[in-house]
Amino acid sequence: MPELPEVEVSRLGISPHMIGETIKEVVVRNKQLRWPIPEEVHLVHGLRINSIRRRAKYLLIDTDAGSIILHLGMSGRLRVVPTSTALQKHDHVDIQLDNGQCLRFNDARRFGACLWLNKSEDSHTLFRSLGPEPLTEDFDAQRLIDLSRGKQVPVKSFIMDNKVVVGVGNIYANESLFLAGIDPRRPAGKVSKKRYIALTPIIKDVLAKAIEQGGTTLKDFAQADGNPGYFAQELRVYGRAKLPCVNCETPIKSVVIGQRNTFFCPQCQR
Repeated sequence: MPELPEVEVSRLGISPHMIGETIKEVVVRNKQLRWPIPEEVHLVHGLRINSIRRRAKYLLIDTDAGSIILHLGMSGRLRVVPTSTALQKHDHVDIQLDNGQCLRFNDARRFGACLWLNKSEDSHTLFRSLGPEPLTEDFDAQRLIDLSRGKQVPVKSFIMDNKVVVGVGNIYANESLFLAGIDPRRPAGKVSKKRYIALTPIIKDVLAKAIEQGGTTLKDFAQADGNPGYFAQELRVYGRAKLPCVNCETPIKSVVIGQRNTFFCPQCQR
Protein backbone atom coordinates (compact mmCIF):
# COMPACT_ATOMS: atom_id res chain seq x y z
CA MET A 1 0.00 0.00 0.00
CA PRO A 2 1.45 3.40 -0.92
CA GLU A 3 2.53 5.27 2.20
CA LEU A 4 3.28 8.95 2.73
CA PRO A 5 6.60 9.01 0.81
CA GLU A 6 5.05 7.27 -2.18
CA VAL A 7 2.11 9.71 -2.23
CA GLU A 8 4.48 12.67 -1.93
CA VAL A 9 6.59 11.29 -4.79
CA SER A 10 3.42 11.00 -6.88
CA ARG A 11 2.57 14.63 -6.07
CA LEU A 12 6.04 15.79 -7.06
CA GLY A 13 5.81 13.77 -10.27
CA ILE A 14 2.48 15.07 -11.53
CA SER A 15 2.65 18.69 -10.31
CA PRO A 16 4.92 20.15 -13.02
CA HIS A 17 2.58 18.80 -15.71
CA MET A 18 -0.65 20.06 -14.14
CA ILE A 19 -0.28 23.19 -12.02
CA GLY A 20 -1.39 26.23 -14.03
CA GLU A 21 -3.20 24.13 -16.63
CA THR A 22 -6.95 24.25 -17.28
CA ILE A 23 -9.16 21.22 -16.73
CA LYS A 24 -11.18 20.41 -19.82
CA GLU A 25 -13.19 17.52 -18.41
CA VAL A 26 -13.24 14.85 -15.73
CA VAL A 27 -14.09 11.47 -17.24
CA VAL A 28 -15.35 8.87 -14.78
CA ARG A 29 -15.44 5.32 -16.14
CA ASN A 30 -16.17 3.60 -12.84
CA LYS A 31 -18.02 5.58 -10.18
CA GLN A 32 -17.71 2.92 -7.49
CA LEU A 33 -14.25 2.98 -5.91
CA ARG A 34 -13.89 2.77 -2.13
CA TRP A 35 -16.68 5.35 -2.01
CA PRO A 36 -18.93 6.50 -4.87
CA ILE A 37 -17.36 9.34 -6.88
CA PRO A 38 -19.53 12.44 -6.30
CA GLU A 39 -20.97 14.46 -9.18
CA GLU A 40 -19.28 17.57 -7.75
CA VAL A 41 -15.93 16.55 -9.27
CA HIS A 42 -17.32 17.85 -12.58
CA LEU A 43 -17.49 21.38 -11.14
CA VAL A 44 -13.83 21.82 -12.12
CA HIS A 45 -14.54 21.80 -15.87
CA GLY A 46 -12.96 24.90 -17.40
CA LEU A 47 -11.05 25.83 -14.23
CA ARG A 48 -7.34 26.33 -13.67
CA ILE A 49 -5.38 24.05 -11.34
CA ASN A 50 -4.00 26.37 -8.69
CA SER A 51 -1.97 23.86 -6.70
CA ILE A 52 -1.58 20.18 -5.85
CA ARG A 53 -1.17 19.46 -2.16
CA ARG A 54 -0.78 16.41 0.03
CA ARG A 55 -2.47 15.89 3.38
CA ALA A 56 -1.49 12.60 5.01
CA LYS A 57 -1.94 10.07 2.18
CA TYR A 58 -4.45 12.21 0.27
CA LEU A 59 -3.71 14.41 -2.74
CA LEU A 60 -5.75 17.57 -3.23
CA ILE A 61 -6.04 19.15 -6.68
CA ASP A 62 -7.08 22.73 -5.95
CA THR A 63 -9.25 24.94 -8.14
CA ASP A 64 -11.31 28.06 -7.42
CA ALA A 65 -14.46 25.90 -7.07
CA GLY A 66 -12.97 23.41 -4.66
CA SER A 67 -10.58 20.47 -4.61
CA ILE A 68 -10.61 16.97 -6.04
CA ILE A 69 -9.34 14.55 -3.39
CA LEU A 70 -7.44 11.48 -4.57
CA HIS A 71 -6.37 8.52 -2.46
CA LEU A 72 -4.32 5.67 -3.95
CA GLY A 73 -5.73 2.98 -1.68
CA MET A 74 -3.92 -0.35 -1.92
CA SER A 75 -2.91 -0.35 -5.58
CA GLY A 76 -3.75 3.06 -7.07
CA ARG A 77 -1.44 4.62 -9.64
CA LEU A 78 -1.36 8.06 -11.26
CA ARG A 79 0.10 8.77 -14.69
CA VAL A 80 0.21 11.94 -16.77
CA VAL A 81 -0.28 10.80 -20.37
CA PRO A 82 -1.68 12.19 -23.65
CA THR A 83 -5.47 11.97 -23.50
CA SER A 84 -5.36 9.82 -26.66
CA THR A 85 -3.28 7.11 -24.88
CA ALA A 86 -4.95 3.70 -25.13
CA LEU A 87 -6.78 2.72 -21.98
CA GLN A 88 -5.50 -0.02 -19.72
CA LYS A 89 -7.60 -2.29 -17.58
CA HIS A 90 -8.67 -0.51 -14.36
CA ASP A 91 -8.20 3.05 -15.74
CA HIS A 92 -11.14 4.50 -13.81
CA VAL A 93 -10.76 8.29 -13.93
CA ASP A 94 -9.19 10.86 -16.27
CA ILE A 95 -8.67 14.51 -15.36
CA GLN A 96 -8.29 15.83 -18.89
CA LEU A 97 -6.47 19.11 -19.56
CA ASP A 98 -6.84 21.69 -22.34
CA ASN A 99 -3.27 20.97 -23.47
CA GLY A 100 -4.13 17.42 -24.56
CA GLN A 101 -2.68 15.72 -21.48
CA CYS A 102 -4.58 13.99 -18.70
CA LEU A 103 -4.03 12.64 -15.22
CA ARG A 104 -5.12 9.00 -15.38
CA PHE A 105 -6.05 7.12 -12.21
CA ASN A 106 -5.66 3.35 -12.35
CA ASP A 107 -6.71 1.17 -9.42
CA ALA A 108 -6.94 -2.59 -9.80
CA ARG A 109 -8.36 -3.26 -6.34
CA ARG A 110 -10.64 -0.20 -6.26
CA PHE A 111 -9.75 0.69 -2.65
CA GLY A 112 -8.69 4.15 -3.77
CA ALA A 113 -10.90 7.23 -3.82
CA CYS A 114 -11.84 10.28 -5.86
CA LEU A 115 -13.82 12.71 -3.70
CA TRP A 116 -14.70 16.40 -3.43
CA LEU A 117 -13.80 19.17 -0.98
CA ASN A 118 -15.56 22.51 -1.38
CA LYS A 119 -14.40 24.18 1.84
CA SER A 120 -11.46 23.99 4.19
CA GLU A 121 -9.82 20.65 4.98
CA ASP A 122 -11.22 20.65 8.52
CA SER A 123 -14.75 20.62 7.10
CA HIS A 124 -14.27 17.13 5.62
CA THR A 125 -14.62 14.06 7.83
CA LEU A 126 -11.48 12.53 6.30
CA PHE A 127 -9.28 15.33 7.62
CA ARG A 128 -11.00 16.47 10.81
CA SER A 129 -9.12 14.29 13.30
CA LEU A 130 -5.75 14.00 11.57
CA GLY A 131 -2.58 14.74 13.49
CA PRO A 132 0.28 16.92 12.22
CA GLU A 133 2.43 16.22 9.18
CA PRO A 134 5.60 14.39 10.27
CA LEU A 135 7.99 16.62 8.30
CA THR A 136 6.74 19.85 9.87
CA GLU A 137 7.61 21.58 13.13
CA ASP A 138 4.15 20.69 14.45
CA PHE A 139 5.40 17.13 14.94
CA ASP A 140 7.95 17.01 17.74
CA ALA A 141 9.12 14.76 20.55
CA GLN A 142 7.01 16.57 23.13
CA ARG A 143 3.87 15.58 21.24
CA LEU A 144 4.86 11.91 21.38
CA ILE A 145 5.76 12.20 25.05
CA ASP A 146 2.50 13.90 26.00
CA LEU A 147 0.19 11.62 24.01
CA SER A 148 1.94 8.39 25.01
CA ARG A 149 1.70 8.74 28.78
CA GLY A 150 -0.38 5.90 30.21
CA LYS A 151 -0.88 4.25 26.81
CA GLN A 152 -0.61 0.46 26.77
CA VAL A 153 -0.77 0.05 22.99
CA PRO A 154 2.48 -1.09 21.33
CA VAL A 155 4.69 1.84 20.40
CA LYS A 156 4.55 0.79 16.74
CA SER A 157 0.76 1.11 16.71
CA PHE A 158 1.07 4.42 18.56
CA ILE A 159 3.32 6.10 15.99
CA MET A 160 1.15 4.72 13.17
CA ASP A 161 -1.98 6.34 14.66
CA ASN A 162 -3.01 9.16 12.30
CA LYS A 163 -4.40 11.10 15.26
CA VAL A 164 -0.88 11.20 16.72
CA VAL A 165 0.99 11.94 13.48
CA VAL A 166 -0.03 11.24 9.91
CA GLY A 167 1.74 9.09 7.40
CA VAL A 168 4.08 6.92 9.48
CA GLY A 169 2.99 3.75 7.73
CA ASN A 170 4.03 0.19 8.37
CA ILE A 171 7.29 0.13 6.42
CA TYR A 172 8.62 3.36 7.89
CA ALA A 173 7.48 2.60 11.44
CA ASN A 174 9.48 -0.64 11.32
CA GLU A 175 12.56 1.11 9.99
CA SER A 176 12.37 4.06 12.40
CA LEU A 177 11.99 1.88 15.49
CA PHE A 178 14.94 -0.23 14.41
CA LEU A 179 17.16 2.81 14.00
CA ALA A 180 16.01 4.10 17.38
CA GLY A 181 16.65 0.72 19.04
CA ILE A 182 13.07 0.48 20.34
CA ASP A 183 11.21 -2.83 20.51
CA PRO A 184 7.97 -2.29 18.52
CA ARG A 185 6.04 -4.37 21.06
CA ARG A 186 6.92 -2.09 23.99
CA PRO A 187 3.88 -0.22 25.40
CA ALA A 188 3.94 3.39 24.19
CA GLY A 189 3.63 4.67 27.74
CA LYS A 190 6.73 2.70 28.80
CA VAL A 191 9.02 4.34 26.23
CA SER A 192 11.15 6.94 27.98
CA LYS A 193 11.15 10.63 27.12
CA LYS A 194 14.79 10.32 26.11
CA ARG A 195 13.96 7.63 23.58
CA TYR A 196 11.08 9.64 22.08
CA ILE A 197 13.47 12.58 21.74
CA ALA A 198 15.76 10.28 19.73
CA LEU A 199 12.93 8.66 17.74
CA THR A 200 11.32 11.85 16.42
CA PRO A 201 14.18 13.05 14.17
CA ILE A 202 14.72 9.47 13.01
CA ILE A 203 11.11 9.28 11.77
CA LYS A 204 11.59 12.57 9.94
CA ASP A 205 14.87 11.43 8.42
CA VAL A 206 13.56 8.04 7.29
CA LEU A 207 10.55 9.64 5.57
CA ALA A 208 12.65 12.38 3.97
CA LYS A 209 15.15 9.86 2.59
CA ALA A 210 12.35 7.69 1.23
CA ILE A 211 10.90 10.68 -0.61
CA GLU A 212 14.32 11.61 -1.95
CA GLN A 213 14.80 8.09 -3.31
CA GLY A 214 11.39 7.89 -4.92
CA GLY A 215 9.55 5.84 -2.30
CA THR A 216 9.61 2.08 -1.77
CA THR A 217 8.57 -0.29 -4.54
CA LEU A 218 7.59 -3.62 -3.01
CA LYS A 219 4.61 -4.74 -5.09
CA ASP A 220 2.17 -2.19 -6.49
CA PHE A 221 3.88 1.20 -6.24
CA ALA A 222 5.70 2.94 -9.06
CA GLN A 223 6.46 6.61 -9.53
CA ALA A 224 4.30 8.74 -11.83
CA ASP A 225 6.84 8.21 -14.63
CA GLY A 226 6.61 4.42 -14.20
CA ASN A 227 10.00 4.06 -12.50
CA PRO A 228 10.27 2.11 -9.23
CA GLY A 229 11.07 3.67 -5.87
CA TYR A 230 14.58 2.88 -4.71
CA PHE A 231 14.23 3.11 -0.93
CA ALA A 232 13.60 -0.67 -0.88
CA GLN A 233 17.37 -1.03 -1.18
CA GLU A 234 17.75 0.82 2.14
CA LEU A 235 15.41 -1.37 4.21
CA ARG A 236 17.15 -2.75 7.29
CA VAL A 237 14.39 -4.85 8.88
CA TYR A 238 11.17 -4.66 6.85
CA GLY A 239 10.59 -7.89 4.96
CA ARG A 240 13.82 -9.46 6.31
CA ALA A 241 12.40 -12.09 8.68
CA LYS A 242 15.02 -14.74 9.61
CA LEU A 243 17.77 -12.85 7.80
CA PRO A 244 20.72 -11.58 9.85
CA CYS A 245 20.48 -8.15 11.43
CA VAL A 246 22.66 -5.64 9.58
CA ASN A 247 24.16 -4.59 12.92
CA CYS A 248 24.61 -7.73 15.02
CA GLU A 249 23.67 -10.65 12.69
CA THR A 250 20.93 -11.87 15.05
CA PRO A 251 18.06 -13.25 12.92
CA ILE A 252 15.30 -10.69 12.38
CA LYS A 253 12.01 -11.65 14.01
CA SER A 254 8.54 -11.17 12.56
CA VAL A 255 5.35 -10.76 14.60
CA VAL A 256 1.92 -9.32 13.90
CA ILE A 257 1.04 -6.05 15.66
CA GLY A 258 -2.27 -4.39 14.89
CA GLN A 259 -2.84 -6.82 12.01
CA ARG A 260 0.38 -5.65 10.32
CA ASN A 261 3.57 -7.62 9.82
CA THR A 262 6.25 -6.24 12.12
CA PHE A 263 9.99 -6.85 11.84
CA PHE A 264 12.62 -6.20 14.50
CA CYS A 265 15.96 -7.33 15.89
CA PRO A 266 15.52 -8.90 19.35
CA GLN A 267 19.10 -8.00 20.20
CA CYS A 268 19.30 -4.37 19.01
CA GLN A 269 15.75 -3.30 19.93
CA ARG A 270 14.78 -3.16 23.58
